[in-house]
Amino acid sequence: MGSIPRIDATLDERFEARGAEPVLLTGIQALVRLPLLRRELDAAAGLDTAGFIAGYRGSPLGGYDKELAKQKARMDAARIVVRPGLNEDLAATAVWGSQMPGLRERAKHQGVFGIWYGKAPGVDRSGDAIRHANSAGVSTYGGVLALAGDDPTAKSSTITSGSEHFFIDLEIPMLDPSDIAEV
Repeated sequence: MGSIPRIDATLDERFEARGAEPVLLTGIQALVRLPLLRRELDAAAGLDTAGFIAGYRGSPLGGYDKELAKQKARMDAARIVVRPGLNEDLAATAVWGSQMPGLRERAKHQGVFGIWYGKAPGVDRSGDAIRHANSAGVSTYGGVLALAGDDPTAKSSTITSGSEHFFIDLEIPMLDPSDIAEV
């Protein structure tokens, strides 16, 4: 049994497809689609939200920032600001700041969802900012997802690395998807 050709399929479909039809994505593309879906769900619920993504360019999440940049027009249209950080610490602090719209009288949106990304050594370095952000909490219609690029076999790093113990110490719940569908 062979595959059924889909003449109307496009590369943009991976970011735009809706419904029950399967979408073929890489893990990085799934992580790029994630904030777009969050914004879409918020809008469907009548919420005026926006997104903010900041992190450090580098392996093992090296392709994430590049794919976000490729999707700049799509992110802009969805009110998702992408600002790679000079380092993980500054990026974590910026994402923490995105959770404070309720503290300002003239906030532009009801809430901002944030995504922070970095390498495992950056989780360690950013521990203070992440710990304080976690302690402060998120806005009512906000929330933050931290993406840590671990390299347990030192494939793209000089030393082996993992973030599990740091997140446990920082009291951050962890998700460990086993495949792209779980992302």
